[in-house]
Amino acid sequence: MHLPLILLATVGTCLGLMMAAATSTNPAQLDTPSMLLTHRRQKRHWIWNEMHIDEEKNTSLPHHVGKIRSSANNKKAKYLIRGDSANKVFRVNEDTGDVYAFERLDREKISEYHLTALIVDRDNGKDLESPSSFTISVHDVNDNWPVFTHQFFNASVSEMSAAGTSVIQLTAVDADDPTVADHASVLYQILKGDEHFGIYNSGLIITKTNNLDRETQAKYEIVVEARDAQGLRGDSGTTTVLVTLQDINDNFPIFTQTKYIFTVPEDIRVGSPLGSLFVEDPDEPQNRMTKYSIVQGEYRDSFTIETDPTHNEGIIKPMKPLDYEHIQQYSFTIEATDPTINLRYSSSTSSRNKARVTINVTDVDEPPIFQQPFYHFQLRENLKKPLVGSVLAVDPDAARRTIGYFIRRTSDKGKFFQVNKQGNIYNEKELDREVYPWYNLTVEAKELDSRGSPTGKESIVWVHIEVLDENDNAPEFAEPYNPKVCENADQGMLVVQISAIDKDITPRNVKFKFSLSNEDSNFTLTDNHDNTANIRVKYGQFDRERTKVHHLPVLISDNGRPSLTGTSTLAVTVCKCNERGEFTFCEEVAPQVGVSIQALVAIFLCILTITVITLLIFLRRRLRKQARAHGKSVTEIHEQLVTYDEEGGGEMDTTSYDVSVLNSVRHGGAKPPRLGRDVRPSPSVYKQVQKPPRHMPPTKHRELGGDMATVIEVKKDEADHDSSGLPFDTLHLFDYEGSESIAESLSSLGTNSSDSDVDYDFLNDWGPRFKMLAELYSMDSREELVY
Repeated sequence: MHLPLILLATVGTCLGLMMAAATSTNPAQLDTPSMLLTHRRQKRHWIWNEMHIDEEKNTSLPHHVGKIRSSANNKKAKYLIRGDSANKVFRVNEDTGDVYAFERLDREKISEYHLTALIVDRDNGKDLESPSSFTISVHDVNDNWPVFTHQFFNASVSEMSAAGTSVIQLTAVDADDPTVADHASVLYQILKGDEHFGIYNSGLIITKTNNLDRETQAKYEIVVEARDAQGLRGDSGTTTVLVTLQDINDNFPIFTQTKYIFTVPEDIRVGSPLGSLFVEDPDEPQNRMTKYSIVQGEYRDSFTIETDPTHNEGIIKPMKPLDYEHIQQYSFTIEATDPTINLRYSSSTSSRNKARVTINVTDVDEPPIFQQPFYHFQLRENLKKPLVGSVLAVDPDAARRTIGYFIRRTSDKGKFFQVNKQGNIYNEKELDREVYPWYNLTVEAKELDSRGSPTGKESIVWVHIEVLDENDNAPEFAEPYNPKVCENADQGMLVVQISAIDKDITPRNVKFKFSLSNEDSNFTLTDNHDNTANIRVKYGQFDRERTKVHHLPVLISDNGRPSLTGTSTLAVTVCKCNERGEFTFCEEVAPQVGVSIQALVAIFLCILTITVITLLIFLRRRLRKQARAHGKSVTEIHEQLVTYDEEGGGEMDTTSYDVSVLNSVRHGGAKPPRLGRDVRPSPSVYKQVQKPPRHMPPTKHRELGGDMATVIEVKKDEADHDSSGLPFDTLHLFDYEGSESIAESLSSLGTNSSDSDVDYDFLNDWGPRFKMLAELYSMDSREELVY
């Protein structure tokens, strides 16, 4: 190691001396401006550029790396190094320039160190030479073993793959220098699982056999070792590979049982599932494509087997209606297979992919069955026929119950048809094809028990009755015509061209004949023999003052059997025309309005409803009048009383209260008009009346209480001499009316009682003010005022 360094230093010294000599013998360069610095100072050169050291050296530290040398020969020279690792990993001898490593180096961490060498004056620290960069390279030693990129790998390969099929590529990394021979070479070896798998030197794992069956073993664990045979330590790295076999469709489905028995009712719907078939398929669900089929038996057209893709089950469904009375049991052989299976990898077929199916049918009380899905009958119009057609339904059960037939009324709202017990349909009314050309009936067939009552089992069938046409309608105008003619029309002028239609079915060879029923008119008709006719002026000149509208009956005949003739009337209006023959004034022809029977019925019902409502209103008013005549108008009487504790005025009180109302009610007379309710007695009267004090000596109290008439007389006098208000005799709130008074209470609220024995004739002695009150309270005891 030291010999190359010595040789390198010697070569560098020689080169430096040669360049110095060449520089001193070349005078031309001294004159150039770029060489002024060289002229002043002689340039020196480093005589080295790179150092080397081995990694992981076993000798004691520090390790000598190399020596810094320069052509400068100065005793004051001092060597220095700079860089990231200077004075840490590497140090230099200031006097000799020897560089030492004070740490063991690892090439796998840092393979090169870049430093800068300086030579300075020991006294002033100035550079004696320009700084020079150099590199310390670390030589590789085979001291690392291979390491896998992962400690665990997942791999997969299809089952039954051929030998040599690639599984996974493994890679182990050696940190040593690959440029050095055999330092980074890796050897692979399978430590576990080599009976089914192998590995190349490149790290590729392959299959060694072609019979890897997922259904036998789905996963394999392989342990692989990566070894560096040339390494110092001889260690190796290992990893684990988990190989999963991918499934292929290589197994046939097998029935879980050899015989299946199902029991179903005979009324099961066609296409509905009646049972399930189960198979076992070792393959994964995505590779289960089982197909079920019937291979033996005479009922292949009666049932079908569909595959449920979710559960791989076979669903049996009937393709035809089942009939217990016809077949009670079905038996056939079925097979399960997989058309997508890879026969190259499949094993031999098993006998368990076939099974026997037995279906037992149970009896069900079924509804009647019609012999036809629908019925079509024909019937001529205007004819009552005892038999339009017959329907027939039977009980499919062994009981053979009686069948009753009925026409659903929603399909025959006009009740034109009836059906008897035998299913014979007849019409009760004549039919008109021009009204309804078709009748669609719904006929019900119901099972009847021994007593003739329906059992609840019923079926329906549609019966279509076509009404055949008869020539029963006379021809008529094809459209409403409103012809007009000038009053000065010339002879032979065309008035209108008419055509006809027939409500009956019009054949292609129909021929209509036109003629006038009256030839004594100023019009003539010409039959065009193409089902049209022309109306022309016969003589010319019309007298518009005499006849403004001419009604022209036209006879139209058809060629049906029998031939029918109809009369249609043309209303020809005579108009005033100008010289050019243009109509200037025409009379409006009143349209002929026809009212249908339905419209007449509606009008009659409206009139009847209005009549009933009017009668009810009249009766109600009459009853109210009778009630008023019998004194039932209590409301009007009570409206006159403001409050019940005020007993109103007397005869002279004609503004606040209408006393005549009470009198009219008493004698059954008419009620006079009422006064306004806002008129109230003046409050000044109440201020003048002095009521007896509540707390009086007992003697005075008994005195007043003993004779109530005296108290009333006092009050009356006070009211008579009251000059501050109107002369009201209103009896105010009497706190004390006298418990021993023969008149008892004077309140009018209790005077309607008829069981009182008090005689109120004494009120007649109190003057004209109490005349009305006397008349009210002196009424006969049998009379009663109703409030």
